[in-house]
Amino acid sequence: MKLNFSASLTLLFLLLVNINNAQIENDNKINYLEFNGKVVNSENKEPLVFANINLIGSNVSTISNGDGDFTLKIPKSFSSKKIKISFIGFKTKIIDLSSYDNINKPISLDVFVSPLSETVISIPKNVEQLVRETLINSNKNYLPSHNIMTAFYRETIKRKRRNVSLSEAVIDIYKSPYEKFEKKEVIKVLKVRKDTDYTRLDTLALKLSGGPYNTLFQDIIKYPNYFIPLFYVSNYTFWVHRTSEINKKPVYVIRFRQKEDVNEPLFYGELFIDGKNKALLSANYSLNVSDREKSSKLFVAKKPRHAKVWPTKANFRVDYSERNGKWYYNYSNLTLDFKVNSDKKIFNTTYSLSSEMVITDWKENTNLDYPKRKEILKSNVILTDSKLGFSDKDFWGINNIIEPENTIENAIKKIKRKLKRLKN
Repeated sequence: MKLNFSASLTLLFLLLVNINNAQIENDNKINYLEFNGKVVNSENKEPLVFANINLIGSNVSTISNGDGDFTLKIPKSFSSKKIKISFIGFKTKIIDLSSYDNINKPISLDVFVSPLSETVISIPKNVEQLVRETLINSNKNYLPSHNIMTAFYRETIKRKRRNVSLSEAVIDIYKSPYEKFEKKEVIKVLKVRKDTDYTRLDTLALKLSGGPYNTLFQDIIKYPNYFIPLFYVSNYTFWVHRTSEINKKPVYVIRFRQKEDVNEPLFYGELFIDGKNKALLSANYSLNVSDREKSSKLFVAKKPRHAKVWPTKANFRVDYSERNGKWYYNYSNLTLDFKVNSDKKIFNTTYSLSSEMVITDWKENTNLDYPKRKEILKSNVILTDSKLGFSDKDFWGINNIIEPENTIENAIKKIKRKLKRLKN
């Protein structure tokens, strides 16, 4: 089958270019309470990655990192001290922070076990139709209003498994209602810190074009054309792999892959769908990159003539959270691995690019306030090359972030040392 693969499916572009420097700016300090913890599986004590942590009665939230660790910062003026910890396939837990002792005491979640009889009865007869209805149910299940969402964004570049570039930012996302596009969604940068270790890079290096927009466009309910447009659904095979639960709601775990007679690079993975309301709660998927030439065209926008670049892995994830019966985009990440083969070198160079973003707070944009044109981040921005930046040892202050894992923690320590030298 020959498909006219739309360019709108391209999530992002990678540029193979030379490297520039960055600048820094200041931040304000605000009083807050900080709570730290680790979320694990109660059965085997393994960390639960990307568990959602939400301050009850608010839109303040964060997510656990690859080690299951999290930090939640709460303004001292906020009266609520209870948090909800949820993870698909596990029973939700409520914790009162006023009596919470987090010293060497992980938070354990119990596995949800679906009774066999319920599993058999609940299997939908037409899985493809369920997916179609889920993708077009944005007006029913998702936030109907304009919102300003504060988010934390992190972007890393590795060369041969070693961190060579790190960018972190706090941003405001001006989200439009899910059921219609009255205004284009834009991003305003509040804070940025970044650094690149030029000694570990070649004269050529992969860069990520688009910055936070790449993770924003993984809101596949809002941007289905970056995932599976409705007219492409028939090119996939869908089936129910198992059933699960989140927040006492039944969840179908639906697997999908492109049909055998489809030769274009399409996605495969899992969709987590609320079977009762037909709402997408999470998606974990990858792009078929077996065809080097075709998959490379989806990502590489510019490269030198003497180099060949192709992806070896392209993984994506998006999660949604619920508030007052409506779902909203909460978290997404992407991981891209590339091979760079230069005519001037004997061996290939391996690069890994990853980015992730979590919504840490949001409010309704009742007055339809939007930033000035000069404050809006361009959708083709290369964050490592931008002039945005800052210098402050207590930079993040009250802002919630995704706790860094060990390799990222080392990169952050390097940034702090560099900023300290600049201040002195």
